[in-house]
Amino acid sequence: MPSILTSLSVLGLGLAMAFFTKLYRIRSRIFGLQRQGLAMPPYSFLFGHLLVVKSAVSDLPSDAYGNYIPRHVRAATPGLGPIFYLDLWPFGPQILVVSSPDALHQMTQEHSLPKFHAMRKFLRPMSGEFDLVTMEGEMWKRWRNIFNPGFSPSNLLGFVSAILEETLTFCGILQEHVDKGDVVSLKPLTDNLTMDVIGRVILDTRLDSQRSKNKMASALRRMIPWLTFGAEPNPLDRYNPFRPVAQWYYARRMNRYLSPILDARFAALQSKNAQTGQPVIDFALRPRFSESDSKGLDAAFKTFVTAQAKLFLFAGHDTTSATMCYVFHLLASHPPILARVRAEHDTIFGTTITHATDRLMQQPHLLHQLLLTTAVIKETLRLFPPSSTTRGGEPGFTIVDHDTGLRYLTEGFMVWSSHDSVHHDPASWPRAGDFLPDRWLVSQDDPLHPIKGAWRPFEHGPRNCVGQELTMLELKVVLVMTLRTFGIVADYGERTAQVDGDRAYQTGIGSPSLGLPCRITRLSTGGA
Repeated sequence: MPSILTSLSVLGLGLAMAFFTKLYRIRSRIFGLQRQGLAMPPYSFLFGHLLVVKSAVSDLPSDAYGNYIPRHVRAATPGLGPIFYLDLWPFGPQILVVSSPDALHQMTQEHSLPKFHAMRKFLRPMSGEFDLVTMEGEMWKRWRNIFNPGFSPSNLLGFVSAILEETLTFCGILQEHVDKGDVVSLKPLTDNLTMDVIGRVILDTRLDSQRSKNKMASALRRMIPWLTFGAEPNPLDRYNPFRPVAQWYYARRMNRYLSPILDARFAALQSKNAQTGQPVIDFALRPRFSESDSKGLDAAFKTFVTAQAKLFLFAGHDTTSATMCYVFHLLASHPPILARVRAEHDTIFGTTITHATDRLMQQPHLLHQLLLTTAVIKETLRLFPPSSTTRGGEPGFTIVDHDTGLRYLTEGFMVWSSHDSVHHDPASWPRAGDFLPDRWLVSQDDPLHPIKGAWRPFEHGPRNCVGQELTMLELKVVLVMTLRTFGIVADYGERTAQVDGDRAYQTGIGSPSLGLPCRITRLSTGGA
């Protein structure tokens, strides 16, 4: 027994020495940056910036979106500019927060930093080692060029009829809730809609998530809570022994569902009568078909393409769904703007559902004329950006604050492009907290006109979002078909928690709180 206690004591002492050695090294480095005059909140050797962050977010609801942190830290620290360091070790990484258009241009366009390694950890259980989000170098360039035509505006217009078909199903579900007169969480409904749309666009497959329990969609959604960046403060959560098992199980279910679909798409490319070139996944399969005389997909390539399909299904449905909810919410909160949007839809697509359906089917290019609707979507994405970008710092690469002349080292830091911060910065956005779609319609010399590089929901540079055109197209179709018929108004009851005066604040990975509980009504003017 004494020998065991001695061994444990030696082990504990060794771990403590390793911990404090690393603590000293990390804190000394940050203190060194502070002595150089580089911006950061007040710093503690023992706690780093943990107590500062805790204090800054103390007024936020416990389930508030993590992307609120940089803006609230800056607001709580007088004089703190748009570029600053945050040290969250040992519960998180050392971070360089960046939220000025000029500095963001440096890290994403002048020199595109690689994706932060934690993103690879987050996606690996779903997509393996290679996916379009975390690939780098020539491999990424090759596959981005392969998929770009699938997400081009000209190719996506061919899917308007499919998007319309899924939207009509969505309208039918909204009508059912009108008939019930209940309060319904909107986010699960829009999740199912966007999942069905992305299934059509990526795989040319009807998932029918809106009317049935789809195995693929179910496995994907059940897997998401098990994905991790490896920064959970609770060790029991961070090192949950059931996590790898759950990840393996749900990934296997998704793979088994997608396998015959990919085989069918590959076989369709061999058929002279098959339609080739529209589903996005075909752009990956076609080069393989032309390079190979085999009658099927080899296992390694199929695994790779399956990973991309899962990535598109994951990334292509949740963020679009959240944005859709917020468009409905903001329009309901601003009736004069909602009236103008409905008038725009009536002018371009007619005053009845039948007129709108016919024109969308026959003249999908009319969607490009929805200038106010586009402005509404852009302003929604400004106020509620669904994500942000994290990059990995590199040796020798610094970000220059051209207002102060200071150069910020990036090596060893997670470089955080804080979309929430830059989108709410009064230096870039007059009346930053207001919902003002007209800022997107005024002339360039108007003070309201957005400054270049300040709007970044899809990011800029070569690593911008490949699916942004699909997001905009899908939202326009859904809004044209729903706003003419339904009123969708948030109903949070007696819930008082809020951020920026709004109870529909962002939670989780950018979703509205409680899934945006709503009451849905039928408009008396919604004709057939």
